[in-house]
Amino acid sequence: MKILVVGGAGFIGSHVVDLYIDNGHEVHVVDDLSTGKKGNIHPRAKFHHLDIYNDQEALTHLIQSEKFEIINHHAAQKSVPASMENPIIDAQINIMGTLNLLESAVEHGVKKFIFASSGGTLAGDISKIPTSEVDTPVLVSPYAISKYTLEKYLDFYYQHHGLNYTVLRYANVYGPRQVPDGECGVVSIFLENFMQGKPSKIYTFPHMPSGATRDYIFVKEVARVNLLVLDDGDNQVFNIGTGVETSTESVYQILQDGLKCYVPCIKEPKRKGDLERVSLNCDQAFKQLGWRYQTSLQQGLMETIYSVLERKIECK
Repeated sequence: MKILVVGGAGFIGSHVVDLYIDNGHEVHVVDDLSTGKKGNIHPRAKFHHLDIYNDQEALTHLIQSEKFEIINHHAAQKSVPASMENPIIDAQINIMGTLNLLESAVEHGVKKFIFASSGGTLAGDISKIPTSEVDTPVLVSPYAISKYTLEKYLDFYYQHHGLNYTVLRYANVYGPRQVPDGECGVVSIFLENFMQGKPSKIYTFPHMPSGATRDYIFVKEVARVNLLVLDDGDNQVFNIGTGVETSTESVYQILQDGLKCYVPCIKEPKRKGDLERVSLNCDQAFKQLGWRYQTSLQQGLMETIYSVLERKIECK
């Protein structure tokens, strides 16, 4: 297949590109390199330096000329706190940028649109844990609102234009190439701080002194499901996670032990938009796609550690 991966220089997108190419697909990458890195891009992928919000004309020309069968969309403004501070920029990138892609996809015969959504922020503070796809999300941030809005737009484009889609609601993805920026990359933030001998912050709740719990999924497991949905899962929404809750402090301790680098952490009160608990029920992905995670948190964190061991770690 001929596939366009938007955000393919980023953390998750670059792993998806690698797996697509390894399985014989022709892949183009669109990325503005705001958070992605050229060095992440597979040498056999064709790279286009474009912004999905500001470069609409060039983006449309690319989709028209290359006649992609699939668009896989992993580009986003992904910070919850940033969306709280500036919801307009969040909407411009996440909603308007994606609508640019959808309009071009419909106009130029793209067969399917794969969309990276957020299982964590769409779970919300609800009592049912783990959360399934049919549970109504509690939208506590503009970022969550934008992701949920786009899921509804995708159904609109299917109903009115016949554009097939698959939505993948990710839990907290971690692994090699993750950038230590904001709450999205807690594992990479911790690793970066360990390398510099700096303490890390853990945001806590009064009744949760070990910090929030999250469902951590290894990036290569996420790439694998993106391969499966090329030919399956049309017009459906899937949670992609483990169903296991792990506290922030537990992740910190696993990394400490793996690195044998003991730096104290600093505990602070929760921030605006922080959720207490996230865990995803992924039964639908198993039943429909035959997908189930295979990498334990311990295994995935150790592989992530190995990926950065060439850098000097200063333990103090």
